[in-house]
Amino acid sequence: MNILRFFILLIVFSIIFADNIQKKIQKDLILATKGSIIRLPEGIVNLNRVLVADGLNDVTIIGSGIDKTILSFKDQIEGAEGIKISNSNNVTLKGFTIQDTKGDLIKVEDTKGISFINIKAEWTGGPKSTNGSYALYPVKTENVYIDSCIAIGASDAGIYVGQSKNIIVKNSEAYFNVAGIEIENSTNADVFNNYTHNNSGGILIFDLPDLLIKKGSNVRVLGNNVIKNNFLLIKFIL
Repeated sequence: MNILRFFILLIVFSIIFADNIQKKIQKDLILATKGSIIRLPEGIVNLNRVLVADGLNDVTIIGSGIDKTILSFKDQIEGAEGIKISNSNNVTLKGFTIQDTKGDLIKVEDTKGISFINIKAEWTGGPKSTNGSYALYPVKTENVYIDSCIAIGASDAGIYVGQSKNIIVKNSEAYFNVAGIEIENSTNADVFNNYTHNNSGGILIFDLPDLLIKKGSNVRVLGNNVIKNNFLLIKFIL
């Protein structure tokens, strides 16, 4: 009986602790001022609601490193994204892993200056059509910098940059996605020294006609290792 009570109390305290962490991170995002550094705790951080940030200015969100700070959304009950940032300037995301959201893992929109550095964004159950569409997803942004990131298991693109300009994607790895890296309707992009493998397509560059920003240009793709991107599509369909 005492053992049963111990485990019940442990579960209750775990739920309370997780809820407190969620509230603290969200509060930090809301109250962030110019130059703020938001430090994510080390270990597995279980979150069940999207973290929303709007109007950030020169803010850094930093963990203890890939696979040292892990934001897990496997029990998500509210929202689609894991982290959603909009209408911001000069935001840096650095040194953490984010997992298993219902929708996109990290979405950034209408922002000038966004850096993803040493971020792993993944669905841990393997490639499935029920995974979210995008792992790293800056759209309608300027000055996008993606360096030393890993994207795994997206049902559309692992690293996607759309309707944006002034983009660098380098030193990153993408696998078990439909598209490893995708640059869409974007201008002034350099994609280099990346490793895309075991996707349905390795690196995709194209324009779609029905988007707000119609035409991309000046996209350079060089020095990437693109191999074995030809056999996963059937897994996503099934």
